[in-house]
Amino acid sequence: MSATPRLFVEIDLAPAATVGLTGEQAHYLTRVLRLAIGDPVRLFNGRDGEFHAQLAASTKSTATLRVTERVREQAATPDLWLLFAPLKKSRTDFVVEKAVELGVAEIRPVITERTDAETVRVDRLQRIATEAAEQTERLDVPPVRDAEKLATVLGQWDMGRVLIFADEAGDEQERPWGGAEGRAGPMLDGVQALGDAPAAILIGPEGGFSPGERSRLRALTHVRPVSLGPRILRAETAAVAALSIWQAVRGDWRQRS
Repeated sequence: MSATPRLFVEIDLAPAATVGLTGEQAHYLTRVLRLAIGDPVRLFNGRDGEFHAQLAASTKSTATLRVTERVREQAATPDLWLLFAPLKKSRTDFVVEKAVELGVAEIRPVITERTDAETVRVDRLQRIATEAAEQTERLDVPPVRDAEKLATVLGQWDMGRVLIFADEAGDEQERPWGGAEGRAGPMLDGVQALGDAPAAILIGPEGGFSPGERSRLRALTHVRPVSLGPRILRAETAAVAALSIWQAVRGDWRQRS
């Protein structure tokens, strides 16, 4: 991986374009990295590919970059969303960071009956997503949507997008985790049976989905309940495991680098 700093910017990129930076990005280049005039920077905006640029001017609070050449064409991201019940602060941060590294196209916090976190700072999570994209060589930054209640999300769902639902419970409500009856099949089998249509993965909170939520999810024809194995995973582990399986079977892990 190149040691040249890499930044996401909103502005259109093309050879000879000028990019002005302020705030944290300017501080990072001029005060943290202490770049000198002429030093290289890589830029991407999610639309135009990746470009080389050079530091053309700087002050205590600003930096100006001159774009030189495009070095990577824009590439499509697999059409996979992650929906997850927010966790405690650092664990939610982890989920967002790893979701970006694992190539999701959109991140959607979902409030369930047993959701642990009281608030969701979407602006903060979007900064984490941007930083992860910069570090992981992605050419885009997935949006982090505002948190919504699970019932609202399901009521507005596009049935053309398959919703893969991590369901570790059984149907025997009087037994721990619902007993053995009614458990979903392995996620690998479920994903292999899908086509290449748009998909989303739904990960619940630590306490799992409520019986009512689980019943509603299983009643929907576009929802696919799956299991992530015989052990009960922490929510952030489940998110990483599920995304990894989908990328290996249906995503861009099938492609050569």
